Amino acid sequence: MVDAARTAGVPVLFTQVVLQPGLADAGFFAKKVPSLKVFEVGNPLADFPEAGPAPVPGEVVVAKQYASSFFGTSLASTLRSMGIDTPYLLGFSTSGCVRATALDALQHGFRPQVVADASGDREPATHEQNLFDLNATYADVVTEAEVLTRFSALGARPGEKEN
Repeated sequence: MVDAARTAGVPVLFTQVVLQPGLADAGFFAKKVPSLKVFEVGNPLADFPEAGPAPVPGEVVVAKQYASSFFGTSLASTLRSMGIDTPYLLGFSTSGCVRATALDALQHGFRPQVVADASGDREPATHEQNLFDLNATYADVVTEAEVLTRFSALGARPGEKEN
């Protein structure tokens, strides 16, 4: 999906959990989820995976401390300044970060699209239940194939320059 978006000239933004040593900026979240320690500044486990999608120079990386990519970050204003009103959301976990981001996207006036098969959770049932609820209430749940078709159509527009 990331490669298809780039090819179509669709802006790609990443989020990254970045926590200060000792988890001073993680609040109660760190008490509930002690494994957040891996996201402390300087921990190599917090880096983007070598084999996975990662930002390229010039792409926005939004640092966050909590589940929602909007909470306490510049994401909403960044999307608006880029003219984006329909963000495509994917990642882990559907019941946590994806759900919180979709809900906040809706509350900020965006039309979130959650990519079902490019997201996941600890248990398949949890993933499916959250997709069901997200689609009923907060977002459009779409497939990767649908999104790739949309991106392909954007990339195939005659006479337009590539970004």
